[in-house]
Amino acid sequence: MSEPFELTRFFPYRLAVLAERVSLAVSGVYAAPFDLTRAEWRVLAALDANGAMAAKDISPYSTLDKMQVSRAVARLEERGLVDREADARDRRAKILRLTKAGRALMSKIVPPIVEREARVLAELEPEARAALERYMEIVLRRANAMLDGQ
Repeated sequence: MSEPFELTRFFPYRLAVLAERVSLAVSGVYAAPFDLTRAEWRVLAALDANGAMAAKDISPYSTLDKMQVSRAVARLEERGLVDREADARDRRAKILRLTKAGRALMSKIVPPIVEREARVLAELEPEARAALERYMEIVLRRANAMLDGQ
């Protein structure tokens, strides 16, 4: 009889647990204080980083599915944090931008988010951080190649 499968030692599971725990640790900065969900935060961060984006481009950028993006955008629009306008090149597509209030909110959230990230990584020496970045890129590249059929 073969050994039982140990889920807790399986790399994808461990990575998912790590991502979830780190995300939860960081979400304390924006969830209760600013009444934002993780999806809403990711949409705001994507727009802050890119200036303006088509709604359909936020999904792959943020790892959110289309429905999560749609719900987040609707709520952010209701709160006056995001504007949506028709794309001049494709009238069916919508271009999203942060409003003045959205930019102001991001300026309040980003410093403590960066500080929280630093706290999560605090025990890693600079060399270890650089190695972690390299290894994450290698694993991501391999996973993408597998998804692309290589």
